Amino acid sequence: MWWFYRKGPSGFAGASTAEEVTAGIDGRGLVAVITGASRGIGRETARVLALRGVRVVMAVRDVSAGVRAKEAVQAEIRGGAEVDVLELDLSSMASVRRFAAEFASLNLPLNILINNAGVMARDCTRSCDGLELHFATNHIGHFLLTNLLLENMKSACRDSGVQGRIVNVSSSGHIMTYTEGICFDKVHDPSGLNSLIAYGQSKLANILHMNELSRILKDEGVNISANTVHPGVIVTSLFRNRTIVSALMNTVGRIISRSVQQGAATTCYVAMHPQVQGITGEYFGNCNIANPSSQAVDAELAKKLWNFSLQIVSS
Repeated sequence: MWWFYRKGPSGFAGASTAEEVTAGIDGRGLVAVITGASRGIGRETARVLALRGVRVVMAVRDVSAGVRAKEAVQAEIRGGAEVDVLELDLSSMASVRRFAAEFASLNLPLNILINNAGVMARDCTRSCDGLELHFATNHIGHFLLTNLLLENMKSACRDSGVQGRIVNVSSSGHIMTYTEGICFDKVHDPSGLNSLIAYGQSKLANILHMNELSRILKDEGVNISANTVHPGVIVTSLFRNRTIVSALMNTVGRIISRSVQQGAATTCYVAMHPQVQGITGEYFGNCNIANPSSQAVDAELAKKLWNFSLQIVSS
């Protein structure tokens, strides 16, 4: 486990915690939206950003769980914390659009968007929009959400002069996908798909999404970064629907996994640390730039996925 404590160029390692990588950073005046913020690394990310003075909007499917998480965060932080809770079901495009409208009604600028929520289902079922569930929730929901919030982020960075930051939480599991990377033909017909491979495909899509968005924003001259992170192996509720995977995580995983505090570190680092200023279109692990799969850096695949996703959310 020596590698877990070995620091990279950033000065941080896999053993670093979210509080450690944001120590001394003043986030007052910033606003962040964090999906899946009621539990796991999403909740820890929300807690630490709020601790640094960021106003946090928790985008959650279970509002009651979100309210409990909000109350816990506010009770812990001396002087209180500005935290809002809004409902968001990423598997439903209608829900994503309602969330965007509700966020707009708050009249807040948006500086940081953390697309953290994810699902790992036992079977490849369809979402309410007729899409394979992993692809719908982990990719399309976040793709649409990002597009709907992007104009706000552009205005915020122009008005404040502060770089906007978009972070997709992916996984090293993105390597477990199809030969062609994204099996576009199966997005509307998930029959015969392996759910673990479908999950890997959705995590690959997270990386490709940020790569293409980064390219577009660069071309437009917009001061918003778009990066992806791998949080590491963490025993969270993500595995609750996978009996075998859950069993492995509760045995072998206890040896190789990290804590939630460590798991949220890379997300918080990329979202807030000055070292990441100006860096975009990268994949991070252990709070350092890392190397994803060859499919994840395929520019043509990223463009194809972008256009395919745009057709889905526009239909």
